[in-house]
Formats: sequence, C-alpha cells, structure tokens
Amino acid sequence: MAKQNVAEQFVDILVRAGVRRMYGVVGDSLNPVVDAVRRNSAIDWIHVRHEETAAFAAGAEAQITGKLAACAGSCGPGNLHLINGLYDAHRSMAPVLALASQIPSSEIGLGYFQETHPDRLFGECSHYCELISSPKQMPRLLQSAIQHAVGQRGVSVVSLPGDIADEPAPDKTAEAALVTSRPSVRPGDAEIDRLVEMIDRAERVTLFCGSGTAGAHPEVMEFAGKIKSPVGHALRGKEWIQYDNPYDVGMSGLLGYGAAYEATHECDLLILLGTDFPYNAFLPDDVAIVQVDVRPEVLGRRSRLDLAVWGDVRETLRCLTPRVRPKDDRRFLDRMLKKHADALEGVVKAYTRKVEKHVPIHPEYVASVLDELAAEDAVFTVDTGMCNVWAARYISPNGRRRVIGSFSHGSMANALPMAIGAQFTDRGRQVVSMSGDGGFSMLMGDFLTLVQYDLPVKVVLFNNSSLSMVELEMLVAGLPSYGTATTNPDFAAVARACGAFGIRVEKPKQLAGSLRDALKHPGPALVDVVTDPNALSIPPKIKAEMVKGFALSASKMVLDGGVGRMVQMARSNLRNVPRP
Repeated sequence: MAKQNVAEQFVDILVRAGVRRMYGVVGDSLNPVVDAVRRNSAIDWIHVRHEETAAFAAGAEAQITGKLAACAGSCGPGNLHLINGLYDAHRSMAPVLALASQIPSSEIGLGYFQETHPDRLFGECSHYCELISSPKQMPRLLQSAIQHAVGQRGVSVVSLPGDIADEPAPDKTAEAALVTSRPSVRPGDAEIDRLVEMIDRAERVTLFCGSGTAGAHPEVMEFAGKIKSPVGHALRGKEWIQYDNPYDVGMSGLLGYGAAYEATHECDLLILLGTDFPYNAFLPDDVAIVQVDVRPEVLGRRSRLDLAVWGDVRETLRCLTPRVRPKDDRRFLDRMLKKHADALEGVVKAYTRKVEKHVPIHPEYVASVLDELAAEDAVFTVDTGMCNVWAARYISPNGRRRVIGSFSHGSMANALPMAIGAQFTDRGRQVVSMSGDGGFSMLMGDFLTLVQYDLPVKVVLFNNSSLSMVELEMLVAGLPSYGTATTNPDFAAVARACGAFGIRVEKPKQLAGSLRDALKHPGPALVDVVTDPNALSIPPKIKAEMVKGFALSASKMVLDGGVGRMVQMARSNLRNVPRP
C-alpha cells in the first residue's frame, strides 16, 4: 500500500471532523488536495465558478447544519477571492475551515509568481490563520484550526504550499480526538442572583432577542410569560423567536416595524438575549440594561450595561426562570401589544391596494405571495439591500423555515452562493434565493453551478434595474442618485440559455402562477420579476443621529408595503389582551 501524502492526510482529518464537501476552484498549488478529495469517497469536491461563491456556500452550509464546512482556493489570486465570503462566515459565527494553498515553500518571500501571504491577509476574518511549513506540523496544526473554528464559531484558515501537500505524510501516529461540538455555558451564581434581584424589582421588563436565542424558543416564551414581558427581536433573531410568540412586538433597527422600539425605550429593564445588535442609536440610554451572551467579548460593546451575564441564553433562562417572582401586572405588555398591532394595521393595506393593476410590480407584493407559496420548511437566502427588507417584513418564520443572509457583514451578491451551500445539505428541501438584480449579476456566473449539479434552487429575482439601497443612502445624505442605474438583460432568457427553467414576470396577475411553476420545477429555476424601484417610505421611529455615517442604510427611509402575515399574528395576540 502506497504511503499517504500530506494532502491525503489533510483530507482524512477533514472527513473525521465531519466535512462532507469542499467548495472551490481547482488549480496549480491546490491540485494535490483536489486529487486527494477525488480519491476519498467520503468527501466531494464542489466546483464553483468563483472562489467568493465557495466561501459563501461553505458559510451557508455551516449555518444550516451547525457543523464544520470547508472551502479552498489556489495560491495568490485564487485564495484572495475567498476573503469576502470568509468575512461573512466569520461575522455570522459559521464554523468554516478555509484552505488557502500557497506557492512552493522554497519561494516564499522572494516575489514569486502569484505570491501573497495568506497567513497575514486572512488574520482579521479568522480565529486562526497559520502556514504549514513542514509535513510533521500539518496534523496538529489542522487539528488546532478545526477546534478554533468549531469552538469559537467562526473561520480558520490554513495555508499549505503545494509542494508540501505532495510530500509523504509523517508516519501514522495515534489519531487525535477532534472537538466537533460546543459545550453549554452556564452563568455564575452571583450573576444569576443579581439578575433575579433586578427582574423582581423592575415593573416593566422588555426582552430583545438575537440569533443567540436559537434553540431557546420554549425557554424565552416561558420566561416572558412569567414576567409579562414584550419580546422584540433583531433581524438575525427573527427566525428563532418570532413564531408562536404571543408577546411579539416586532423588530427594531434599520428595517424595524411594529412596537419594538417603544418597548425597548419605555421599559425600566431591558434584557438583551443573545444579540450583538450593532445599531446603538436604536438602544435606550436611560433604562437599566442587562446583556446575556455566550461570547464574553461582545458584552457591553454596544451600550452601557448594568449587568453583563456570560452564558448560553437557554442555560441562563433555565437557571433564571424558576427563581424570578411571577408578575401579575400585564398593563405594559398589553399596551405594547396594542401599539404593535396598530402599527401593523396602519401599513398593511399599502401592498394590497390595486396590486393587480400596479406596474411595475410592488416588490412587497412579490415577497408576500412568495411567503404564502413557499414550503413550510423552506430555506430563504437573502441578498443584502432591499431584499433584506422584504425578508424581514414578509417571510413568516414557523420554527422550520430558515432565513439567512449577509446580515452582519452586509455584502452584495450573497444570496445565490448561499443557496448553493444550503441546497447541497439537502436536495429535497426547498431553497429560495431572494436576489436583487445588482447582487445576482455580480456573481451570476455561479448560476451555472446550479445547472452543472442540477441543484433545484429557485431564484426569485427582484429586478428594478437599480442599486436601490444605494439610492436610499444617497437620498438620506441629500445627494442625487448617481451611478446606480443598471442595464439588465432578460434574466429569464439567460437562465434558459444556461439550461434552467426561466420565466419573466411583468404583470401582477402573472406572479402567483409563475412562482408556482418555478417552485414545483424539479431543477434549478429563475423567476425574473420586474419590480417598482420607488418602493420607499419612512419607518416608525427615526432620530437625526440614526442617519449619520453609513446613513445607517435605510433608517430614514425604509421600505413600505405592510408586513404580510405578521399582522394576522398581531391580531391574534390581541385576543389575549383583557378588554376594559
């Protein structure tokens, strides 16, 4: 039996860590690793058209499965293309191992063809980034990289010169145990005691939830019910906390709706659960604030805290809920539920009036119809920009659906690549890419990846022939729009030319039937919907400081058009409010 080379050993370790796919583009220094993947039946090489897609796809796979995913790029320009997707994965806390192959080891530092230094370049978007300089070093270094990615929930980058990858591996030693899952973290008794005291003393408590509430829905609902607390959420908390929630008061932030802003400002104790909500202009500065998070480094970096609690949300609430005194006074909760329902009622008609006649099509109407037709366990991947708003306001979570996007990094062109990674985890699950025309065209080449692998991703393209979020930013800054118009092809014709299902929709009455046809199509499909670029309105609560800097994207003018089925939930929750 031939002796293993380093590349084969590298791939074997990835397989032992649970990696089943490696996304990338083949080439030169990466070839020994790709060949090792070819000869290992437990892992597949997924050939994409751009390495940025590879990183986005790996990040999406990691977010859907919760397990380690992998991507790779060849030396120099190849692995440089990974960096944007890796930034996104890292900020999304997705465990990803990236292989950045390197030029021949004897040439490093001598200005060789395609020379870069991945161990320096990727340092800011990873927990771990190191160069393998000898075969003996590889197994322990890769093990450390895997454990950093899994343990700290983020990216690890390993740089491997092609010549070292092709060398014989060191004699096989005992296989080291690999950490592939995270433990639960319980707060200390002193923090729990102090938090119980603060909650019992407070008259009005509001919970504001982020992605750290994943897996803690029952605990949050039990806790909110016991202390009669409104429950708001950030965008990344929507899919985990909004469904089956009789205490829901909507979302705060740039894309906010409902009464979440009021609930966080009119309470006397605000508890931030598993959220690193970045927009401190939307947080109060005159109420007591407690933050609970499993990542100690984020505690207090957005707002002044009266108490910082290091722990998992679920474990913290399991310790906390039995100890707090039940609150009988629900006047604050009922008032916020009423405000929330009123706020939603005030805008819900905006996307339902005369939709059969409005051309170009209301984009909010498109999202609403998609929400009704999509599967109950669908995965939605969402482009940055206006599609964020459509997903935030119209896609209804139910505990089975997933909604992922570049919500922390804010990159364009993420939806299609993320859909690729999500679909590979389960070909039988419906995956819908909510793409803007700007983002889609940026990485449109990887629509061919859908066709090559016959991935049944459905691309719903919101085509308004503009970079409309950028237009918003310019408008907020008092600038005329410039450089934002795009000249687009018939994207449906492009899809058909690629060998996929493609249909163009220009009239509202065509929409539902076209979406049904695409969703039931067994392979990749694209619905090119010509939408109204002028779908703008003012959100409920805006202050001057909220529109500084980046203009906080759309904080002065967020999209209108109601909130889809959320108004039904708000009406349902109001039934629980005692009548005078």
